[in-house]
Amino acid sequence: MAKAKTVEKKDEIFVKGARVHNLKNVTVGFPRNKFIVVTGVSGSGKSSLTIDTLYAEGQRRYAESLSAYARQFLNRMNKPDVDYIKNLCPAIAIEQKVITRTPRSTVGTMTEIYDYLRLLFARAGTTISPVSGKEVKKDDVSDVVAAIEKQEEGTKVFVLVAFKLHSNRNVREELNILLQKGFTRVAAGGAKRSSDLEVLDIEDLLEQDDAAVSQLLAIPKTGAKAQSVPQVFILIDRIIARELDEDDRHRLSDSIGTAFYEGEGTVFIQTITPDGKAQLHDFNNRFELDGIVFEEPNPNLFSFNNPLGACPTCEGFSLVLGIDADLVIPDKRLSVFEGAVAPWKGEKLGKWKDRFIRASAKYDFPIHKPVADLTKAQYELLWKGNSSVYGINDFFKEVEQNLYKVQYRVLLSRYRGRTTCPDCNGYRLRKEALYVKVGDRHIGELGEMPARDLKTWFDKLKLPAHKAAIAKRILLEISNRLDTLLKVGLGYLTMSRVANTLSGGESQRIQLTRSLGSNLTNSLYILDEPSIGLHSRDTDNLINVLKELRDLNNTVVVVEHDDMVMRHADHIIDMGPLAAHLGGEVVAAGTYKELLKDPDSLTGKYLSGTFSIEPPATTRKWTRFIKVEGARHHNLKDITVTFPLNVLAVVSGVSGSGKTTLVKQILYPALQKMKGEPVVSGDKIGFHKAITGDVDSVQQIEMVDQNPIGKSSRSNPVTYIKAYDEIRDLFAKQPLSKMRGFQPKHFSFNVDGGRCDTCKGEGEQVVEMQFLADVHLVCESCGGKRFKEEVLEVKYKDKSIHDVLEMSVDASLEFFKDEKKIKEAIQPLSNVGLGYIKLGQSSDTLSGGEAQRVKLASFLGKGKNNHKVLFIFDEPTTGLHFHDIKKLLASFNALIEQGHTVLVIEHNIDVIKSADWLIELGPEAGDGGGELVYEGIPSGIRKVKNSYTGKYL
Repeated sequence: MAKAKTVEKKDEIFVKGARVHNLKNVTVGFPRNKFIVVTGVSGSGKSSLTIDTLYAEGQRRYAESLSAYARQFLNRMNKPDVDYIKNLCPAIAIEQKVITRTPRSTVGTMTEIYDYLRLLFARAGTTISPVSGKEVKKDDVSDVVAAIEKQEEGTKVFVLVAFKLHSNRNVREELNILLQKGFTRVAAGGAKRSSDLEVLDIEDLLEQDDAAVSQLLAIPKTGAKAQSVPQVFILIDRIIARELDEDDRHRLSDSIGTAFYEGEGTVFIQTITPDGKAQLHDFNNRFELDGIVFEEPNPNLFSFNNPLGACPTCEGFSLVLGIDADLVIPDKRLSVFEGAVAPWKGEKLGKWKDRFIRASAKYDFPIHKPVADLTKAQYELLWKGNSSVYGINDFFKEVEQNLYKVQYRVLLSRYRGRTTCPDCNGYRLRKEALYVKVGDRHIGELGEMPARDLKTWFDKLKLPAHKAAIAKRILLEISNRLDTLLKVGLGYLTMSRVANTLSGGESQRIQLTRSLGSNLTNSLYILDEPSIGLHSRDTDNLINVLKELRDLNNTVVVVEHDDMVMRHADHIIDMGPLAAHLGGEVVAAGTYKELLKDPDSLTGKYLSGTFSIEPPATTRKWTRFIKVEGARHHNLKDITVTFPLNVLAVVSGVSGSGKTTLVKQILYPALQKMKGEPVVSGDKIGFHKAITGDVDSVQQIEMVDQNPIGKSSRSNPVTYIKAYDEIRDLFAKQPLSKMRGFQPKHFSFNVDGGRCDTCKGEGEQVVEMQFLADVHLVCESCGGKRFKEEVLEVKYKDKSIHDVLEMSVDASLEFFKDEKKIKEAIQPLSNVGLGYIKLGQSSDTLSGGEAQRVKLASFLGKGKNNHKVLFIFDEPTTGLHFHDIKKLLASFNALIEQGHTVLVIEHNIDVIKSADWLIELGPEAGDGGGELVYEGIPSGIRKVKNSYTGKYL
């Protein structure tokens, strides 16, 4: 089995002498067109080898192909510290970050499915009039020719346009202008005069006096309301209906084209059959019907990011500032009689409630029924009212009419919030775009459908033959992308879902969908833990997608700890042996079977069962609990769930089964509100009937999520866990500091004094690129060291403050072994498996999982206090090797020993086995989920037939 590799093969990407971050002169080969997994403990150098070496070099080579203008900035893109890389193909990295913060970006735009939907509606959509429900069509020359050809042989056909008087001209002037244009005849009469359409010669008319011409004076002026059937026409052409030859057709087409131009879009055809029946047909090439002029479909009309398509009220955001239904009816468990409508209280405003109760009785409105249980029609009556019932909207109309009184302004401000736009109903588009339908649905309705329902809808879609031909290629692209979304386990997402509400794992799998949709070949794909946030069932599908990517002749490199992914890999590279300065080497490389037998591979030992994470022999007993009753927010189906206290409880279930909804949108914000804390999770509490149990025995609720620690790029682990204060004090006590009068503040990069004045302690400067991503360059004044030269001259054990910040956590524990306070403050970082990160590592370079574990360390570091805390963790095993999961579970147990409660949303089988209490939601995702499949001790789930977790346990 290959250890340190020195021989390169032709069919592999060969990396020689990589020394990025903690890599120790690594030489390794990546077989081309294979599915490769890079694994190892957290901090062993996996990302350094894949993202920071392979991908960075791929990007740098791409940059060298750009223009000189772009290169003048990118030249300073540092070349990774590596001797050379051979056979490198174009590299695409799909990292685990929520890549967009803008509320304009949706799942549809990120996967490009929405772009194809816009194209489909523009090319194959049918505009339907909202007045008559008829299709809006415009006639062209070929339609008029076809209508003439359908007439019976011998029919006289006149091509006519309305004769109009333009302003400031009399009839004589108008006739003169027609003569100059080359028209010689006008026709008086029409359908009403049967067959006596009188054709008059313009020259003859002009010879007569004004009185004779006055019969034509009934012509409406331009801009006056035109008669539906004009009485006077300009005769453009006439023909006898018969089988037309090529010349006839050309002549007729020319005449009709002229008629459309002269008639400003409207052409009349008068037909007189051999037996004298007259009929007037009108055609117009304006896109109008029922007196409305419609927008002609084009792709921009369906874009909410384009002024042409965006709803003018909400500007394409779908939300406006209006009356917030959740503030007006804060508790939907109450009925109207019990005072569910918050503003209808008090002596004066309470009359609205009494009036509503009296008036709605004749419509059988159930005044004693909780608002949550009302039917759609009853709920609409409560809000919109009708001719004899005043609803909530009428109440607010009256409030708005009295805004000159201060008490009404205060009242209105209390109930204002972000609400769905009333004009576009949250579809983001102007109403003209929503008149265009494909298969009886407009584009907004398709955007609201979950991907799997959308796929089914497209599979059943039947289009007319000519439209099917136009849409064939577009439908193929949509179908392929929807297929991939389903394969990567995201069938429950709708196209209109805003991108910044997605988890890191969802965001990464959407990027994967986009890359697969483009069908690139001979490329290098580097994925950073794509299985995050996936239940074992969905991981199976993901593996198939990655194999498809490989089968397109791509090299797929995946940084991964999941044993299922490893089992399917063609080649595994195990980094290690441990983290940080103890890692950075290739411990083993080869197939899955070879890894199992390798004595040096820590991963191999866990996979073969030599090492394992043993579940506890007994589960903890509990007496206290918190119960969520009647949860039915999003897809939850009126479930009641018990969360025990002082134990490790795990919530599991397939992706999209409702775990986040239950824990993060109901339990967490509802407990915050009960404790009198401000609700921060999206401002709104998901609907549930009640929260009961021992709520008082929890003094504090902490959501330990994967959001970055700190907002500034200067925030880092050592400041977050409050260890930096002690380190600054230590440096301020050194003899040189006392001589120079340095205080602890001089060793801070957050305040002026000792920090570098050029980069303000950032260590880098940002060059804003106009069309490319901003470029971060090392500060030229301090060389990235953040401090002034005189501050860096202060040393402790021969290390400056910069050297200390560059140390890994494990190295610093050894370095500060004599400083008890500092060591105790840093120790929790090592305990949660973060021994490899640097003390001063910028917070924006930490992954979501790492940020979450820094937060965990800060809580562990606070030690015992009498506050009993409920900790909620969202997928804390993100980015963790088996060896590190062991440490994480030890940290959880330490919290529970201190009397706290740990609640975890997790799919990792080892964590599930180690839980004291397991809650599984499901059985499927989206509409097929939201049910309580199981709650109890983990071993009991194996007997539950419809549990996916049970199968994988």
